[in-house]
This record gives sequence, C-alpha cells and structure tokens, in this order.
Amino acid sequence: MLIDSPLPQLDRPFDYAVPAELRDDVAPGIRVRVPLRSAGRMLDAYVIEMGEADPVDRPLSDVDAVISPVPVLPRRLYDLARRVADRAAGSATDILRLAVPKRMVRAEKAWLAAGGAVAPVIDDAAQSWAAGVLADQPALADCLDRSGRAAFDAPPEPVAVSAEVTVGSWAVLLAAAAVRTLAAGRSAVLVVPDHRDQAQLEAALAGRAPAHAIIRNDARQSSPERYAAYLRVLASEPCIVIGNRSTVYAPVHDPGLVAIWDDGDPLLGEPLSPGVHARDAALVRHELEGGALVFAGHTRTSDIERLVGIGWLTDVSSARRRSPRVVLSATKEGESRGARVPSAAFAAAREALTAGPVLVQVARPGYAPVLVCADCRTPARCPHCAGPLHAARRGAVPTCGWCGRSATAFECPKCASTRVRMASSGSERTADDLGRAFPGIRVIVADGEHPVLDVDERPALVIATRGAEPIARGGYRAVILLDGDRMLQAEDLRIGESCLRWWSNAAALARPGAPVHLVGVTGSVARALATWTQPAYARAELTDRAPLRMPPTVRVAALEGSRIAVETALTELRQAVPSLDDLAVLGPVDRLVDAGDRRGPARALVRFDYAHGAAVAESLRSSIVADALRARKNPRTRGPVVGNTLRIRVDVPDLDL
Repeated sequence: MLIDSPLPQLDRPFDYAVPAELRDDVAPGIRVRVPLRSAGRMLDAYVIEMGEADPVDRPLSDVDAVISPVPVLPRRLYDLARRVADRAAGSATDILRLAVPKRMVRAEKAWLAAGGAVAPVIDDAAQSWAAGVLADQPALADCLDRSGRAAFDAPPEPVAVSAEVTVGSWAVLLAAAAVRTLAAGRSAVLVVPDHRDQAQLEAALAGRAPAHAIIRNDARQSSPERYAAYLRVLASEPCIVIGNRSTVYAPVHDPGLVAIWDDGDPLLGEPLSPGVHARDAALVRHELEGGALVFAGHTRTSDIERLVGIGWLTDVSSARRRSPRVVLSATKEGESRGARVPSAAFAAAREALTAGPVLVQVARPGYAPVLVCADCRTPARCPHCAGPLHAARRGAVPTCGWCGRSATAFECPKCASTRVRMASSGSERTADDLGRAFPGIRVIVADGEHPVLDVDERPALVIATRGAEPIARGGYRAVILLDGDRMLQAEDLRIGESCLRWWSNAAALARPGAPVHLVGVTGSVARALATWTQPAYARAELTDRAPLRMPPTVRVAALEGSRIAVETALTELRQAVPSLDDLAVLGPVDRLVDAGDRRGPARALVRFDYAHGAAVAESLRSSIVADALRARKNPRTRGPVVGNTLRIRVDVPDLDL
C-alpha cells in the first residue's frame, strides 16, 4: 500500500493483510482505507501490488474497507510518480495528488454504467489532412514514426482553420501529429501553459478527431468533469489528452506522443511540492514508457538547448524557414529621446490600421504602475506598509499596490514634496495615449483584468500585456513591442530568455510579411529576434553560464528551514556525496537581520552536476525524513509539537539567496 499522507516518513510501501471478506474486491490500483498504528486512525491508501505474505514477527494489520472498485492508480503511473519524486527529493503522494483527481461518486457510477470507452475511428479525410500538414515537416514526421526525441522550432505564423477561427501554426502541427498518432492506435498527450493555448489546440482538432477521443484536463473543469475525464484516460482505448502542466502525468494507454508547447512559460513550473517542471516530468516519462517526445516553441530555452547540445534531443526545424519581418526601431535625429513610440513604428501602425488590427505589447497592466516624487524622482511608497504606489487613472488618488490604502496625503521622505508624477505607462494609459493619437480607431485592452481571446479583422489598436495577446483573425497587420528596455532590467538570470520568448510569441501573431517593430532595444537579444535565431542565443547563454556554474549547466537545490536543520542536511550531504567540490554549497544565509538565533530561518543552495543527481536527491530526501521524525519526537518541551522545518526544492531555475 501507498498511504495518502503528506508526512514524508510515510512515503514508502506498507504491507497489509487482506481479510477473507475483501479478497474478491481488493486489486492493484484501487483506493482502500487502512489503519495506521502509530497514528491510531484510518487513512486512505492505494494498492500497489498483491502477493503472498512473508513470515513476520508480528501479524499484519487488515485492510479496513474498499473505497472504490475502480483501479485509478495503474502501475505505470505509480512508477512514473515514484521516479519523478525520487529525482526531485520529494514524495510520490505529492505527485499523485496532481495526477489523480478526487473521487466523485456520481461520475464514477455513470462511467461504470456506460460500460467503458468507444474505440476512436480516424477517417481517411482526417488522415490525409494530417499527412498533408506534416508533409512540410518531414523531420517532425520522422520523429513521430521512430518514437524519437525532438526540439521543434514552430513556424511563426497564424493559420486559418475556418472562416471564423485563426490559430497559430504550431497548434495545427501538434494537432496533425496527435491525429497521426491516434490513427496508429496510440495515445497522444499535449501539454500547454494555459487555456488560450488549449483553445487553439481544440480548434485545430475540431472535426479532425472524434470528439469522444479528445479529453480535456484543466483547472476550469468541475470536479465531476475532471474525474470523469480521468476515468476515460484510464481506458485501454487510445485518446488525445490536452491540458495544463499536470496533464504530463495522464496515464494513457500506450502513449505514442508526449508534446509540450512553450516549455519556457513559468506556468509549466509546478508551484506545489516537490515543484517538478512539466519538462522534467516528460523526460522521465519518456525513459519509462517510450513514445515520441516533442518540445515545441518559437524560442529555445537553455534547458532544451543543453539537451540538444549533448545529443539527447534532435534539433528539428521547418523545411522552409519562415520568420517575421522584425525592425529594430530607435528614435531618429531630431526626435525626443523620451519618445515612447518612434516615428518609424508610428508610421507603420498608421499604415497598417488602414487594413486591419495592430498589436501593441506593453510591460505592465493598469494605468500608471509606478509613481515617483515629482521633484526628486524618488519612488513613491505607501506610508503604512512601504509598498509601491500606483494610479488607477489620470488625476486619481495614489493607491498602494500591497495594502490597497489610498495615499491622500503623500509626502516624499527625501524632499518633503507632496506631488507625484507617473514614471511608467501601463496598458490602460497606453490605450489612452494611442487612442488620442489615432482618433476614430477602436482601442482594445487585453490584460489580466480585461481578458480577450481573439479579435476580428477590422482595424483596431490592441494594447496587450506580455502573454495576454489575443489572436487576430488573419493575423495582425503590424506588431509594436514597447517597454523592451524596461523588461530587460528585471533582476533575473533568465530575463533575456524570457524577453525573447515574450517578443517572439507576439511576433508570431503577425500576418506573413507584416512589420514587427522592437522599440528601443539593442544587443544580443534584439539581434536574435531580428534574425530569428533563438537557438543560437540559447547556446550563447549556456556558454556564458558554464564557467560560473549557473543553471541549467548544473542542477541547483534550495534548502530552507532553521539554521540547525539546514546545516545538518548539508553535513549529511557532504558525507553522502564526497565528490562535491568546495564551491558546490552557497550559504547558509540567515533570512532575518538577527542571525544570533540558530532556530531562525536560513537558506542555502547546492550546485551539483547531473551525474551526481541521484545521490544528492537521495541524501536530501533522507534529511527531510530525519527532520520530520525529530520534529515529531521533540520530547519534554512545553507547548505543542512543532512541525518539520526543512524544505527542499531541487532544480530551482535561478540562484537567489
């Protein structure tokens, strides 16, 4: 049995006896309820395997009850969860909570009454369509046929799948790959960052594959819908599963394709323990189950480029190289250096608006995300919590972005001025300014508070924050990328990769031949966008990081907890892996100003080569279990028993002490 418990010391198989009255009901994969002697209570558990009992000193506890007769945990999913958890120094039960939804009795009864899934049938027209789409991508088709591993550079252009619907060409290609896989009698798993990408895949698959064979898996589903979809995935009939990061664990029968779109999107990184990225889970799954593995995107992350460099992934590019017409716009002689939209970009937008919509990408939502003192330019802060002040509209009272209080009586702590000015422009202020510059033109704001999925082909100015750009029917007639210099100023190791991804995804929404203006940015990132050589930029990033031992050239684990717990874990790690060099450990660093209390919070980073990954993860996992056991014992102390204080996350993307 695998007990469903968050306690790390219980993350191992336990033996239980099956009483005679339950022998016909207990089977591998089902949910049961078992007693836990040390806790004196009943817990849910999964049956992993069954066999004859070995002689033991004391009798085994009996299974108390069968929760459900449906085997919701096939052995292939348990093996995947175990391997992924071991790689990340985590618990298999934490992985299974992401993969296996909660039981819904009505949905389960309806599924059992229906009698199972219907085998999908792909007609000749759909197979011909898939073959025609993949004919332009022979390297990708070859990867599917031989169950290979590929990093695919998707063509950056929109494609009309019907008179009313336009999607990215990447969605059409992945849909064709899924249809080809389904026609061969195997399942396909398509993992995307958010609902926008999922909607594009669903539109591309509409009418190409049977509706009952296309399974959704996302947070927008109700609990019964998600559980019913999971039961369909467990069936032996092949299917196509589309969803967000947890979809990578979908236990489909005979997986023939696992594809991840835009692996650089932070939404594919799991925030819950043990924090395994969908990319890493897909790599482990391919080693266990085989099938084709495809990482597709308009850009190349340094993580994927590292795998290409060592030969583990094959670099797959389009047979016919297509790239947007990128223009690096800068202020001309005689123009104000503070001009937000240079004359060249302004003229391109004015010309494009005669034919259709124009996309303007900005860095932040809102009206004025940043306010400063009007006299000394000191950032305006809230007098109550020191949070940043922002303005909801022109002339509005400044509001704190942290506590929400209004700063009705602002006074600069540096010069005592009571006036503020806007230091940046958000999506709403940009829409206000450009709306006055282009009178009579529709202005559409697309950001977190104003979600827009698509726009029609009529002329319009679409002001969107990065990642929230809607799709234009037929493609945008021009794309203007603003605030690029401000985006690059973020204190982040991967900010160059992130900016290149934001800009490339926006440029891919442009109609073929339409101009894409990148405003006020120069350097290697701008050159990579202008020449559409994102893999070369990723290779250069790897070359720069290797001497500094920065991820992903090495793996990094972060340890957080009391200073005693962190130091104990580091000592045990050095003993378990003596080959770690002196520069492998950074810290521990106290998280509070007062560093005298060794029970206070501390943090440390461990850098290690990929060859040492298994040994490091095993040692760190042992430290978590030991810390949890010490916390539970805590003998003869006043007050309640404290919880475990050590938290570990492996494969953090950045070095941040």
